[in-house]
Amino acid sequence: MPESTSPIELVRPSLYHLPGYVAALKRGWSPDNIKGTAAAIEELAQIDKDPQVFIDQLTDREAKGPPITLPDGSSAPRLPGYHLWLWDGEFCGSIGFRWRPGTSSLPSHVLGHIGYAVVPWKTGLGYATSALRLMLLRAREEGLAYVEITMEPENLASRRVVEANGGVLFERFQYPVQYGRKDGLRFRIHL
Repeated sequence: MPESTSPIELVRPSLYHLPGYVAALKRGWSPDNIKGTAAAIEELAQIDKDPQVFIDQLTDREAKGPPITLPDGSSAPRLPGYHLWLWDGEFCGSIGFRWRPGTSSLPSHVLGHIGYAVVPWKTGLGYATSALRLMLLRAREEGLAYVEITMEPENLASRRVVEANGGVLFERFQYPVQYGRKDGLRFRIHL
């Protein structure tokens, strides 16, 4: 894959970058397209409590953190993963990557390897496409044969982002019961 020509870079979350992240949350942006505003409120509370702990928990390559809480309130074991922030001189969004060591497959409750969210005032600039391209370079380093990304069928912008990065529709499926059994599309990008 060619290097990105976008003005964005992926940066590791830090206290230096945190004010931009907080400002985006306060403007109504959410890094979580499933939980939406509730996730933003939760994160603001965590940041208020201890900003450094919040930053540190965004990188968990050994899956040492507590189990994750799924949308229906049930819990599941954490996978190794980390989040990076999109930066163009200011905060632009986030992208996360998770995997299961030794295999490209994911447990049924995990919707995909990579998830991303660009702040609304920076959409349409190619930032999500560039961020995904940059994250795929990192995913290769984990030895995966492919990554999967899921979305709802009406999310045409995300579909364009994935297809621009070599994604191919792998299957139409129903989200697991924890996510409400709605229709979904699963794309696969071979690495």
